[in-house]
Amino acid sequence: MTYLGTGRRRTGPAVAAVAAVLTVTALGGCGLIGGTGDGGDAPAAGGGQGVAATSTPGGDPLATATEEPSAAASVDACSLVSKQEAEKVAGTPLEDPMAVRETCTYTGPVTGPTAQVEVFVGDGAKKFLDIERELGHEFSPIAGAGDEAYAEDGTVFLNKGGVWVSIRLVRTDDPAKYRKPLADLARTVAGRL
Repeated sequence: MTYLGTGRRRTGPAVAAVAAVLTVTALGGCGLIGGTGDGGDAPAAGGGQGVAATSTPGGDPLATATEEPSAAASVDACSLVSKQEAEKVAGTPLEDPMAVRETCTYTGPVTGPTAQVEVFVGDGAKKFLDIERELGHEFSPIAGAGDEAYAEDGTVFLNKGGVWVSIRLVRTDDPAKYRKPLADLARTVAGRL
């Protein structure tokens, strides 16, 4: 893991990949990708209610059939981590949450300090873990947090009953001081799944 002189963690492609997933998810939620153009819900990128394209005999080749929603689709990311819990792990007051599909983000006030808590649920959380592994980041297991759980500096990942969740903390100081609060929060979240 590499740190810049300012104490910020440099993740490069991992951040870009997560940003791309969130952008596609947000555009899908707005009906700009895969939507019907009538304001109806669009399928989520990498999770949520799945829509599989099927061709119906003699029918419209673009017709779709709805699959069963995944277990993650029924989980509200903001219900997994309350504002008070996000503030406790961040060690500072945060703004009210902003939910976009399978994500929930608590940001620090514009007056500072720099702080953000991001909660991802479903396939996006698992993909985030996969990317971090591909980048060679080091993980430590977290006992008592679902079926499997891992921690790295500033982020925890957990899986319970096939539902993946990641909680990422953005702060500009030493990530070591947030390891225990993040692990404790992972255990709390696992109890809510």
